[in-house]
Amino acid sequence: MRLRVDLLPHGNYPDVVLVVDVLRATTTAVTYLERGADALLLTATPEVALGLRGEAAEGKLVLGGERGGLPIPGFDFGNSPVEAAAQNFTGRVVVMNTTNGTGAAHTAAQTGKHVLLSALTNAHAAARRARALASEEIAIVCAGTDARVGLEDVYAAGVLAEYLLAMGEFGIDDGTRIALTVRRNAGNPIEALSSSGHGQHLVSLGLGDDVRYAAQVSTSTVVPVLDAVQETPEALRFVG
Repeated sequence: MRLRVDLLPHGNYPDVVLVVDVLRATTTAVTYLERGADALLLTATPEVALGLRGEAAEGKLVLGGERGGLPIPGFDFGNSPVEAAAQNFTGRVVVMNTTNGTGAAHTAAQTGKHVLLSALTNAHAAARRARALASEEIAIVCAGTDARVGLEDVYAAGVLAEYLLAMGEFGIDDGTRIALTVRRNAGNPIEALSSSGHGQHLVSLGLGDDVRYAAQVSTSTVVPVLDAVQETPEALRFVG
């Protein structure tokens, strides 16, 4: 069994893919499902998200997303796990579009047999699910920020890799070695996330609570998994 970490999304994933955008898309996705959402639709563009709401029954779909850390005009919510945790989404489908995470999920879905969304908050549960599904390879894919490597995602990939290596033997690549090194040397989760460039950006926007929320490790057993049922070719449906 192979274990691979891509510091940015590259594609060509033959088996199981764990998509990581810890600040904040995958953390928020986990929270939406924890708060009762029936499913998540990750869209290719904000326009697709707005179009889906226009076609749905009133109140059935809610939109969450951001650009540059700030809510997208016309959306109901931003990309805040703290905001999501304060809501009740029972009976609703959440449509998401974000700067980095939703694009990484679309890249993973092009070839991956099983695509899962992982954050620090569900790291142990996601690692267990990935190990149970994998037959040849587990790829941990870091979303990064604006096509640049993000410390927070590499750190989370290291946490996932540690969990997976504790479960059995893997052949590992250099990306995994890098992630494990970052995990072991970047301090505790809040230090790692707060010191990252994107973490500092979110703090500057007054979103430090989101950084602290995302730094919680294995507080959730919810793992969003790509469903075979697609709403449209431009929207990926994830269920818990």
